Amino acid sequence: MLTHLQHFIAAHGGWIGFDDFMAQALYAPGLGYYSGGGTVFGAMPQGVRNAAGEVVGAGSDFVTAPELTPLFGQALARQVAQALEATGTDEIWEFGAGSGALALHMLDALEALGVAVRRYTIVDLSSPLKARQQATLRRHLGTVQWVDALPDAMHGVVVGNEVLDAMPVKLLARVKGVWFERGVVWHGEADPANPLAWADRPTDLRPPLEVIGEHDYLTEIHPQGEAFIRTLGERLQTGAIFLLDYGFPEAEYYHPQRHMGTVMCHQAHQADGNPLVDVGAKDITAHVNFTGIGVAAQDAGLEVLGYTSQAHFLMNCGLVDAMQAASLADRAAAQKLILEHEMGEFFKVIGLTQGPYWEAMGFSRGDRTHRL
Repeated sequence: MLTHLQHFIAAHGGWIGFDDFMAQALYAPGLGYYSGGGTVFGAMPQGVRNAAGEVVGAGSDFVTAPELTPLFGQALARQVAQALEATGTDEIWEFGAGSGALALHMLDALEALGVAVRRYTIVDLSSPLKARQQATLRRHLGTVQWVDALPDAMHGVVVGNEVLDAMPVKLLARVKGVWFERGVVWHGEADPANPLAWADRPTDLRPPLEVIGEHDYLTEIHPQGEAFIRTLGERLQTGAIFLLDYGFPEAEYYHPQRHMGTVMCHQAHQADGNPLVDVGAKDITAHVNFTGIGVAAQDAGLEVLGYTSQAHFLMNCGLVDAMQAASLADRAAAQKLILEHEMGEFFKVIGLTQGPYWEAMGFSRGDRTHRL
């Protein structure tokens, strides 16, 4: 990966923006974190000992909600079922399907609800993950298909869990009152042990809100994520979109006290803030500016159905009732999805629709659209 980055940086004049660096680190064919074939999803890191003293764990880097418990996918499936009926569609599109667990749990739940799904399309750039998804979804292979590009026209319900946070972002740094775009350079000749380094260039780019104060400030803007939403809006002819991720509305995202930015790396269930080391071997993420997502959606002709915390969304979709009949392990895992100090408040959900507005069950209580 480092040799690839050395050539890539040289081919771009010796400096690349952080969005280009992040794209290569995550998606460079055969080398990036999501394209290199490593195991990235799981409940615990390799080498953890259980109560019996046995070494367990799949060597994963992080766990997402669908891997915690099927109750997550079952709750989301109730919202998807309502959306399919409200929009008169029978297709589901999932972006960044990970291990395939969410697709499996939703398809099983929709089948139990008697909801007919004509086609479930997974859009994923990772060939190694596609093989894992196919193994997970072998019972539904007659319904599921894989594509690596969007058609010109789509119909159906789109879902994406922790997709937006993995989309490359630009870094902006205010240093002594002057704004710079922070990028990456190669200086392996000077420091072979740390061949990648930060380098700032003056820029006319600015955060969407003025950051009050004169202190140094680091943050992100999200042109790729917002372009993704606009593309969805242009191509989705009829249907709805539900995106679940960690992030804030704009006023919180660019709060003067959030001066260190939100870029974070994940490896072996540990988090760190330095994306320039172990490149290709760990995940790189940034929080989502949900106001920017909502504005991009409206610019593309989509209607905002609602915006709320993951806790409110899942409870509105029947998670608490489903927990009563679940195993003790699933009940404990489901609590992590909704507890405020776990994932319940940290994660948010935004719903969009192409067509007339309708009352989505996931936002029936606790809707925060007015905060976007």
